[in-house]
Amino acid sequence: MAERLLSGDTAPGFTLPSADGSTVSLKDYAGKSVVVYFYPAASTPGCTTQACDFRDNLASLAAAGYTVLGISPDGVSKLRSFADAEELTFPLLSDEDHAVAEAWGAWGEKKNYGKVYEGLIRSTVVVGPDGLVQLAQYNVRATGHVAKLRKDLGVD
Repeated sequence: MAERLLSGDTAPGFTLPSADGSTVSLKDYAGKSVVVYFYPAASTPGCTTQACDFRDNLASLAAAGYTVLGISPDGVSKLRSFADAEELTFPLLSDEDHAVAEAWGAWGEKKNYGKVYEGLIRSTVVVGPDGLVQLAQYNVRATGHVAKLRKDLGVD
């Protein structure tokens, strides 16, 4: 299992394909605060709830200086369908080989109904303008997470 990131760590760089057909790199956001959230699968109930919560809170997060990026192991075409269906206006990035999730500590052992397997761990990492991790939260719940994150960040 990959090491989880801690406050003060340098956020690992990445370049990934986006649902809109572009390529997005963390370095594109140098000098800005970025909320990077990892979710297991587009168009599933929990992931849809979480994505829509980010969508619905995007304006207040942006007003506080935060950009949101969602990352999952889904392919670009599935992400595009998800973004279109849910009217998601922030970048959804494809990490099909889960290399970025591993580097960010968001890939590891999971348990579901007594079965143990490797998979994506629902996680959120906030990266500051200096490229350092400000906040890292792992095993977050889909429902209510954005409200908790806003509170933790002091976003009204």
